[in-house]
Amino acid sequence: MISKRTIDLVFETARVEEVIGEFVQLKKSGSNFKGLSPFSEERTPSFMVSPAKQIWKDFSSGKGGNVLSFLMEHEHFSYPEAIRFLAKKYNIEIEETVESPEQQLQNNERESLFVVSEFANQYFQEILFKHPKGVAIGLSYFKERGYREEIIQKFQLGYCLDEWDAFTKEALSKTYELDYLDKTGLTIVKDGKQFDRFKGRVLFPIHSMSGRVLGFGGRTLSADKNIAKYVNSPESEIYHKSQILYGIFHAKKEIVKEDNCYLVEGYTDVISLHQAGIENVVASSGTALTPEQIRLIRRLTNNITVLFDGDAAGIKAAIRGVDLILEEGMNVRVLTFPDGDDPDSFSKKTSSEELKEYLKQNSKDFINYKVSLLLEDAKNDPVKKAALIRDIVGSIAKIPDNIQREIYVQECAHLMHISEEVLFNELAQLHKKELKELHGVQFVEQKSFKVLKAPTAEETQETYLQFLEREIIRLLLLHGNTKLDFIDWIDAHDENGKYQPKEIVNQNTVFEEIYLQLQADEIEFTHELFRAIYDEIIKLFQQFETINSDALVNHSELEIAKEVTNILMEDEKYIIGDWKKRDILIKAKDDQNEVVKSVTDCILNLRRNLVNQKITELKNQFSQNEENNNESLDLIMKYKGLEMLLSDKLGREV
Repeated sequence: MISKRTIDLVFETARVEEVIGEFVQLKKSGSNFKGLSPFSEERTPSFMVSPAKQIWKDFSSGKGGNVLSFLMEHEHFSYPEAIRFLAKKYNIEIEETVESPEQQLQNNERESLFVVSEFANQYFQEILFKHPKGVAIGLSYFKERGYREEIIQKFQLGYCLDEWDAFTKEALSKTYELDYLDKTGLTIVKDGKQFDRFKGRVLFPIHSMSGRVLGFGGRTLSADKNIAKYVNSPESEIYHKSQILYGIFHAKKEIVKEDNCYLVEGYTDVISLHQAGIENVVASSGTALTPEQIRLIRRLTNNITVLFDGDAAGIKAAIRGVDLILEEGMNVRVLTFPDGDDPDSFSKKTSSEELKEYLKQNSKDFINYKVSLLLEDAKNDPVKKAALIRDIVGSIAKIPDNIQREIYVQECAHLMHISEEVLFNELAQLHKKELKELHGVQFVEQKSFKVLKAPTAEETQETYLQFLEREIIRLLLLHGNTKLDFIDWIDAHDENGKYQPKEIVNQNTVFEEIYLQLQADEIEFTHELFRAIYDEIIKLFQQFETINSDALVNHSELEIAKEVTNILMEDEKYIIGDWKKRDILIKAKDDQNEVVKSVTDCILNLRRNLVNQKITELKNQFSQNEENNNESLDLIMKYKGLEMLLSDKLGREV
């Protein structure tokens, strides 16, 4: 196990904005950062990072927490994995405590698959650089492709010996289980035999955005046409080819820096462009582009430039992906290389500066590109030209933003020498067609009303209690250490003997005031999570005489950490909407007078709730037990009087 000292050091060192900034494109917003949610589909930022509080909150999905919880949510790390990732990032040496056999058994299958994949990655690299056959066959192949050794090492390229089970034997000798070798697809198990999937192939490891090895792509070096040129890892618990892009780990920082991502087809395209100095590039690895892959890029930038191979088949296949990109609300530019070239071959023909200049000068907006590409086929044929216009309008219809869509209609009308009205009519027809496909004959689906059952008095009371308990937690987290003047009343009578409560002022911290008042009335929290947080706050105050919210944000109980984060980030919600830019003023919350009033109101309402509960109990007794009716009635009247007194203090009517 990782020692507590290491965990504490990781929390002290890690900066939430630095870590999250590697996965999400963040922009400064006052003292915070904001960006698009990495957990949901959105086009308006609702993801907030607070450097001061060292927490994050995704208002679209409701997720939030500290730097550790982000890695666990986003990268699906286990708790120890997240600690190790941060320790590695900040060069912190990990202290280990002795793990018990029971703790070792708790390692889940997912972690085991990652471990096996990482071992395979190291093994294949070692074979490439140190084994005589690896050097003679694998390394020489990469060098013949023109790859420098530092690029080969950067992308962790490897080689699997052309033997049936060389890798499998080595893995088993290192005590890696055959079950996990099979589930990652590294070993094929069939009819009681096992052999290496990537036998005789050079290997391209496929990394997650955080750099974990998910799977491999293997290229054969055999000239046998009956052997598949490329073989990829099969789908597994950790590898889903439709959800990953080759090179995203190596490209993410440059994509954010350049605010643009080049999208290519294959592994070698990515590596060659990197070697030429173009690092903001990823590949779909030969698979059809998917919405999940596009969203992966959208976390880093809204701009994609698709690099097409020069051949017609490659262009037509790639251009289909443009509509998917448009549907995700991203800006698309396209570029083709001279006929017969792809990014890999073209980058080797030109210098780094010439390549950068070519990419800059030849990328076109998708409308201009599609028109120039297809207009040549249409020429003076009216039927073909009409089909081309419908094709382009079909692409424009994918754009979710109304303003952007209208601008593209104007541009298309200008290029095609056709009126905007005709194009808008075509757009409207497409929209009607989509509605008809969605809803059948009728454009709008008729929905029946659903009658909702009104909540019972008990359910309403329970909800209100939870609201009060959460409000007390909020006040303690935000203002618990603040010393303020609180008004209290003591029993007293005037000179005529009439009951007249006397007002006194106590100077307490918010925590002391709430704690003393709740203790005096023996009030306990009814909601399990709020009770747990309140207990933790009491422990902190008893130990340090102050409430440090960091200890709760970094709490080992994730539910506590999550709820504390939600409460701490509530006041940041208005920043997401850029209300200031819209000249909408937000009233500042919780000045000292407001805090005092909120604390007092919460306590009085909790007392009032207790009194109401007691009155309800006495009324039930009154109806069930006739013998003590007078006594019960007397008590009811006394509690009613107390309820009126509390209501008077709250400024309410009973």
